[in-house]
Amino acid sequence: MSIRNLIESLEEEILDPEEETFFLFSQPIPSANLGFVDPKASELDITIRGRDYTIHQSPAVLASNREGGTTGAVLWKITPLFASWLAAPSNPFLPPAASVLELGCGISALTALAAAPRVARYILTDQPYVQRFVQQNLDENALTPRRKSKKHPASEPQGDLRFTPLDWELDEVTPSLTCDPSVASFDLVVACDCIYNDALIAPLVQACADVSRLRHRDPVAGADSDGPGEPCVCVVAQQLRSPEVFEGWIKAFHEKFRVWRVPDEMLDEGLRVGSGFAVHVGILRDVYE
Repeated sequence: MSIRNLIESLEEEILDPEEETFFLFSQPIPSANLGFVDPKASELDITIRGRDYTIHQSPAVLASNREGGTTGAVLWKITPLFASWLAAPSNPFLPPAASVLELGCGISALTALAAAPRVARYILTDQPYVQRFVQQNLDENALTPRRKSKKHPASEPQGDLRFTPLDWELDEVTPSLTCDPSVASFDLVVACDCIYNDALIAPLVQACADVSRLRHRDPVAGADSDGPGEPCVCVVAQQLRSPEVFEGWIKAFHEKFRVWRVPDEMLDEGLRVGSGFAVHVGILRDVYE
């Protein structure tokens, strides 16, 4: 499905960020505390679409006073839900053999592992402190680990899954992020539960825009190429914690992107309106008007 056809299948474009904030936070929101799955466990067993994964995390890092934050050290509740939704064969936002970049991936690598059979490459990015855990989770879940059920063993990923450090405030976004000199851009950029306070909003939105803009400049797949010129799609999933922080994010995102909320009929039940989570899609304004 082309991006234009996909967009036409969504509900009305979000034109008023304040109205979107009011609508989402006027719904009953279940209590999810901060949103951790289990902040005290060093190992979690997760099943997504019939595949079993063992995810290693670091309660010690979470509890530390590390400068630059520690929220990526453990698995958050929205991640398995988002990973399951993105990996669904019917998901139109993930085209076959896609090139995907994830911002603020955290330690789990769960979305990449779940989406692996459908992608050509999936680049996980975050601050360097999560790299060891990401690589451990990629390595151990690429094979069928011990204690996995024979009925639903974890399958070996088919796509190229890699981690590369990217600090939104310090690092420049370049085509080298694809880790492949023959590829200069991404089909999809995703961010899952990366917005916890106002300070994160501007650098995250700018990173989303910079990654998306790689496609426009791509000599092979971009708008000036002989190819289809499909824009990069940005998908942002988040837990609805603070209306002030959410409104700050969607206003900033709306300035650079045309924005749609993914409708309930295209989402799994755990991500629908009233779940306490939301999924939005954006396409750069200066690329797709």
